[in-house]
Amino acid sequence: MFDTSITETAILAQLIHARMDPVEAADSLQELGRLADTAGLQICDQLTQNRPKPDGATFLGKGKVQDLKNLIEEKGANTVIFDNELSVFQQFNLTKALGARVMDRTEVILQIFARRAHSAEAQTQVELAQLQFLLARIPTTAAQQRFKGGIGMKGPGESRLQVRNAPMRKRISELKKKLTQIQKRNASATSSKRKWPVVSLAGYTNAGKSTLLNALAPHTDAYVDDRLFATLDTKTRLVWLKQNSQVLLTDTVGFIRNLPHNLIASFKSTLDVAVQADLLLIVVDASYPHVNDHLKVCYDTIKEIGASEVPSLLILNKCDKSSSDTSVLHITEKYPQAIPISAKSGYGLNILKQSIIQELQKCCTLWQLPSATSRT
Repeated sequence: MFDTSITETAILAQLIHARMDPVEAADSLQELGRLADTAGLQICDQLTQNRPKPDGATFLGKGKVQDLKNLIEEKGANTVIFDNELSVFQQFNLTKALGARVMDRTEVILQIFARRAHSAEAQTQVELAQLQFLLARIPTTAAQQRFKGGIGMKGPGESRLQVRNAPMRKRISELKKKLTQIQKRNASATSSKRKWPVVSLAGYTNAGKSTLLNALAPHTDAYVDDRLFATLDTKTRLVWLKQNSQVLLTDTVGFIRNLPHNLIASFKSTLDVAVQADLLLIVVDASYPHVNDHLKVCYDTIKEIGASEVPSLLILNKCDKSSSDTSVLHITEKYPQAIPISAKSGYGLNILKQSIIQELQKCCTLWQLPSATSRT
């Protein structure tokens, strides 16, 4: 859907309006730069504007649009990435005014997902999200010429646009049915083979979930990368917490601020792993300066996918970094049950295992686990 073979030089753009927190906006723009890098784009500069509300036609004010055009020419850039969500008309007007490709945050995330999807399920989910995104970007007007039906047919008929979009809508319907079948098949397999409690890793992207999976299940070799959205495909491994005590540990796609609703809907069959889990391990990077913002995003997303009633443990990862001391102290004051660990060095993992055991003993009916000799 997206051409990822051409290296693009991009400028980041952001409008800070009256309802935005300037500190959070700066952090979001920095994150956008990391998203762009993960998508294979080279960032050469950035531009921001403080404005009470966006311009209806070009999002930025006219003067700032000219500044942005001058910056594009000065830097030799061919792409502009907005941290804000653009309407289809704003994107069209900006593309025309700037003479460059214009993307917003959602499109960058979709481009990353297109690069990182490997399994058939993930590829299906990405294609569905892409098609829904493209369909929403196609402008419609009541003035479009319509094709009238035959004799006795009522209604205004179909516009040229509706006729052209029919194959796209048909493909979306097919993908939704395919994902429903995958979800039913996964649920059936889980219910028929489930001998152990399921513990699901959830949390902000790049918080170290895959590293933690590797640490708790040696020889797992889950892919780890210091970039956002390293994991799109669900991975499940058997983890021994102590003798004769095992759990199934799953690693799923990470959360991020302003995650498009279409992506959440498209990845429902993947995120349902968290909904169906006996216990959630909510993982955040304790060394991140604005870790509380990440934590809020995690809890908001967990609520949106319908997993807020699942018992959970808060895991403060990367506590071996010097920058994490203040953050850990601040979070543990608010969440005294939070567990500080380092998945990379192994610090705190024994305490984490014991905490998982204690929590499952309280909430899980499958805690009478089979011994190693009884496994099939």
